[in-house]
Amino acid sequence: MPTETPQSWARLLADKSPTLANYFLRRVAHRWDAQDLVQEVYLRLLRNGQEGASEVRNPEAYLFTVAANLVKEHAQMRSRAPVSSEGLEEVIDRLSTPCDAALAIDRELRRKRLATLIGRLSPKCRAVLVLHYRDDLSYRQIADELSISPNMVKKYIVKGLAACRQGLLRYE
Repeated sequence: MPTETPQSWARLLADKSPTLANYFLRRVAHRWDAQDLVQEVYLRLLRNGQEGASEVRNPEAYLFTVAANLVKEHAQMRSRAPVSSEGLEEVIDRLSTPCDAALAIDRELRRKRLATLIGRLSPKCRAVLVLHYRDDLSYRQIADELSISPNMVKKYIVKGLAACRQGLLRYE
């Protein structure tokens, strides 16, 4: 079989995506991590094709080898704990400041509620929030730091802020 093209990788991934997603779901803690890993498989397959890698004799086996390697990398990243709880203090301070002066919520109460809500987020989501709000890193810098795509950085920020907003609405 000739070197795989981006179109053939896309077809293979479209065919095997549900199987691949289930593979990841059984091995990672969160559904969004499984989704991230499926996307990362595709990116790595594309990079393989662009770099003119040697011929792949069994594309499906190669696909799951890439997936297995990603699961190992994911486990290693989780074990390194990218952000300590100390970094959360600054994020909580910045996010607990009301956007509208008319809000009657006491700042300290809001801060405690945000601390609880942020503590419920996934480690990667917390890490993205800390790197963005505490360290003022760009999406690209965060993506490079955590080995994820800039789009996933954006998704984590949106997801984290949405969870905080939803949680704070329940208190009002």
